[in-house]
Amino acid sequence: MTFNNQPQLQGTSLSLRPLSATDFDALFAAAANPAIWSGHPSKDRYKPEVFRPYFDMLLERGGTLVVLDIARNQVIGCSKYYTAPDLPDTISIGFTFLNNAYWGGVANFELKRLMLDHAFKSFDAVWFHIDPTNIRSQKATAKLGAVHAYDAELDLSGSKVLWKCYRLTRCAWEMTCVSK
Repeated sequence: MTFNNQPQLQGTSLSLRPLSATDFDALFAAAANPAIWSGHPSKDRYKPEVFRPYFDMLLERGGTLVVLDIARNQVIGCSKYYTAPDLPDTISIGFTFLNNAYWGGVANFELKRLMLDHAFKSFDAVWFHIDPTNIRSQKATAKLGAVHAYDAELDLSGSKVLWKCYRLTRCAWEMTCVSK
């Protein structure tokens, strides 16, 4: 099975496209608020010297999509398709952040809808790995229909840390979409 982990996806208010080297300044501008990283393992990623290695890792590993606000033609965050080391035949979505001006609205759901609809063309389930202290992301992932499956120490970006591992099946996603 071939899965395109860097598609161009178009929604009503958001557009997603593959990350490029020229996106650093715009993506950093979207990320330069400490509140965005408070629930992530790297809480100081709002600093340029911490964000740069993160950006370089996203670019090098591929699968990262830049999120653009269509009306403003502005980069507002990113998200990534990846394969977790303990689940080699699956797909995961993570490394997601949105500028905090887009929290609490429809942007996160539209972003996930675009990425999940694409992933479910090739996979029966999608995984999410969330920092145990990131309650906001855990709640948002549960609203998608995902369930907490287990906890694991995984190296997703250079060092082993503890993650809460959530699984979303195609069926649960379809039920979530029907209720929206």
